[in-house]
Amino acid sequence: MSGSIRPSEDDLIARFFRPLATAAGALGLVDDCAELAAPPGHDLVLKTDAVAAGVHFFAEDDWAMVARKALRVNLSDLAAKGATPVGYLLTLALPADWREADLARFAAGLGEDQAAHAVTLFGGDTIRSPDGLIVSIAIVGFVPTGRMVRRAAARAGDRLYVSGTLGDAALGLVARTDPARAAGWGLDASERAHLTRRYLLPEPRLALAPAVLAHARAAMDISDGLGLDLARMCRGSGVTAEVGLADLPLSDAAARALAADPGLIETVTGGGDDYEILAAVAPESAGAFEAAATHAGVRVTAIGVVTAAEAAVGEGGESSTTPRFVDRDGRSRPSAAVGFRHF
Repeated sequence: MSGSIRPSEDDLIARFFRPLATAAGALGLVDDCAELAAPPGHDLVLKTDAVAAGVHFFAEDDWAMVARKALRVNLSDLAAKGATPVGYLLTLALPADWREADLARFAAGLGEDQAAHAVTLFGGDTIRSPDGLIVSIAIVGFVPTGRMVRRAAARAGDRLYVSGTLGDAALGLVARTDPARAAGWGLDASERAHLTRRYLLPEPRLALAPAVLAHARAAMDISDGLGLDLARMCRGSGVTAEVGLADLPLSDAAARALAADPGLIETVTGGGDDYEILAAVAPESAGAFEAAATHAGVRVTAIGVVTAAEAAVGEGGESSTTPRFVDRDGRSRPSAAVGFRHF
């Protein structure tokens, strides 16, 4: 846009984002704040996640897909809490080389996904980024009072379930950054496209939220890899767990890649970007949870069991809550208990 005058922040809001602010509480985005009342008998559930170029997506990615990913990673968290989403706040940090066409694509992607997931924009902020595009969304949902499903509530004996399939997004990233390695997996075009799409566009399991709310003792979404996120659940709950690597649900593409390159197991368990739900369910509720998931059309797979924390060894005085991953022969695979860390 060299030689031209860029629109002001107010112009950008009016053109691209006011059409997305359909709720009365958004006040047409002409106020500094929005207002929202929880329905009687319900609590607010709040979550914020950010995505940044070079960390969660590539700078050359379609801005419509970036917008949809930013919204969906937040919706995924609400699904794991058993919550019903209602709306969100958006902070958008634009790089120096942004174009109006990019912003139009961004708004179109948001509009498509908020319509699909019955949420609305309540407000936000637009600023200049010193580097690449950064998108931060703060999402709001509701649950019946006192019913939010927490992650630090698992108990010994609970069965562990995950939704969908694991490792697809992380393998999609490997295929994009290391095509020579991916060529050895022997995937066909549709399988490669599946992995790529899973990285670009998560599938928040909102349809599973009622089952989680009704039957899960503890739950969280898997964003940083099963190994790391399960360890967080165990640590917060004061328990540990055992997971069978052979029980992990894989897509056909991921299964073929892993068969060709067994070292990818660490990518499957720790690559991150799954955005599936990890749930701990009491044994007596397992059948009802599975039936509710089937009714919702969401695949769930039992992958292991929560166990009592192991007795402390040495002078530390604290029990170990590190989950144990075992192969088909019952051998422990500590390298599978990994995950993505920002720092």
